[in-house]
Amino acid sequence: MRYIHGKPAHLLSPEDCLIVVIDVQERLVPFVEERDILVRNIVKLLKIAKILDLKVLFTEQEKLGPTIPEIKEVYNGTTISKVHFNCFFCPDFDREVERSMKRTLVIAGIESHICVLQTAIYALDRYQVHVLQDAVSSRTSINKNVAIERMRQAGCVISTTEIFIYELLKRAGTDTFKKVLSIIKSD
Repeated sequence: MRYIHGKPAHLLSPEDCLIVVIDVQERLVPFVEERDILVRNIVKLLKIAKILDLKVLFTEQEKLGPTIPEIKEVYNGTTISKVHFNCFFCPDFDREVERSMKRTLVIAGIESHICVLQTAIYALDRYQVHVLQDAVSSRTSINKNVAIERMRQAGCVISTTEIFIYELLKRAGTDTFKKVLSIIKSD
């Protein structure tokens, strides 16, 4: 078996993934770079999660309002309120992730250089972590870019929404593939 940063390297499977959507909230989204791309990719990710029956965990930083309606209308998974930047410092979050019995966290959300980064790097001791570069954002591109590079250096797998989706599908020609393809092509 091949190892990357001390962890077994493997292709993803739906049975092994927990999607974590961090702080995509009303008082934060208007201020992040490329917010339309961020929201579009997270919506796509959540539509696929419904089709593939993936568990989704949302976080909301206190005092920043609820998760934006465009996201919650698509998939209304478990939502954890928090005050810490690192989601794992919230016992409810840690408990929910542990309860999921998944080995891989797939992370989307904001802000890349704060909550996403701290959560992703902290998780590396226990999980394989995939950060979807086109489904995370920050208020400035330099913070996002440096955060992506820092997470990569720490051992996170940096990917994209479409790479993640096709990796889970494994093959064309199935009914699931046809459903998913219409979502992917909807841009």
